[in-house]
Amino acid sequence: MEDIFASKKLGFGLMRLPTRKDGAIDMKLLCELVDRFMGAGFTYFDTAYVYHDGESERAVKQALVDRYPRDSFTLATKMPHNFLKSASDVDATFAEQMERTGAGYFDFYLMHGVNNRNWERYEKFGCWEHASRMKREGRIRHLGFSFHGTPELLEQTLESHPEAEFVQLQLNYADWESPRICSRKCHEIARAHGLPIVVMEPVKGGMLASLPSAAAEILRAAAPQATQASWALRYVAELDGVKVVLSGMNAMEQMEDNIATLNAPNPLTPEEKAALERAAACLLSSTTAPCTGCRYCVKGCPAGLEIPALIGVLNNCRLFPGTKAAENHWRKNTQAGAVPARCVACGQCESACPQHLPIIALLKELTKAF
Repeated sequence: MEDIFASKKLGFGLMRLPTRKDGAIDMKLLCELVDRFMGAGFTYFDTAYVYHDGESERAVKQALVDRYPRDSFTLATKMPHNFLKSASDVDATFAEQMERTGAGYFDFYLMHGVNNRNWERYEKFGCWEHASRMKREGRIRHLGFSFHGTPELLEQTLESHPEAEFVQLQLNYADWESPRICSRKCHEIARAHGLPIVVMEPVKGGMLASLPSAAAEILRAAAPQATQASWALRYVAELDGVKVVLSGMNAMEQMEDNIATLNAPNPLTPEEKAALERAAACLLSSTTAPCTGCRYCVKGCPAGLEIPALIGVLNNCRLFPGTKAAENHWRKNTQAGAVPARCVACGQCESACPQHLPIIALLKELTKAF
């Protein structure tokens, strides 16, 4: 199969953009991050219709498309399932993405977050057929999908859509044997079909860059100078078939660390792999809920809850029960009456969660804690 990806593996994920104190995107810093990324010879940018509350594609236009020759970078974006009510919405959404980004064409185009709940919607509204037509017309170069479902559904999707040229999977050392995420099984299926892989959530929304102290100490003892994030990136970079490792960088320190890690990645030594396995086991024994802060659960919540923040409060309570820090965290994140008791248990959040978290139960637990 033709190698459709650049040789350098680090990709710039544009889901969690830098923001100013007023909550607006910090375009100055974003431009600086783009410049540093491009200056280091990396070219793969990943956005989506829904990222950063719908503003990411517009930010890409300002920070990248309007400032660099079109053939100097590759851009990936995604068709959202949750805004589609009819087949006509597919063409309208794609046209809006073209207008938002001003890119002229998308190097990589994906069905977004395919899972067991939304798979049929992509089929029903002809999303694959539409994307294939856009590819024939030159507005899409390569077609694939990002995936958050079961291994069985991944197999079904690949069997049903041989037009898929790549797949984007959640792979990281914490989820490798997870019965919810099934990273290893999904990786094996993708490779059995010969598909190249783009890795999302290699640092699990930042969780693997901010480990509990016991897990962090294991890695620190093995390599005192290495950052926690660098361990996570090196782990996935050497997996078979991995062509791009996405990282959501919203600070220059993150950018510099990731560039240093993946500019010329060193495979993990046997000793380092053993240390990482011990750290993973320690992490998985933690009582925290593995929320990555993607915010897919927030849009459409009838109670207007900031669910990732509330899960953060719960994790704080679990780690530091009965402490002043946990109480202060509760007060800070439940302003304007946005308390978990307002949850109506509609299930919208759980259907949107790519981590398959039992959000309703977590909010009930938090309500009881306070």
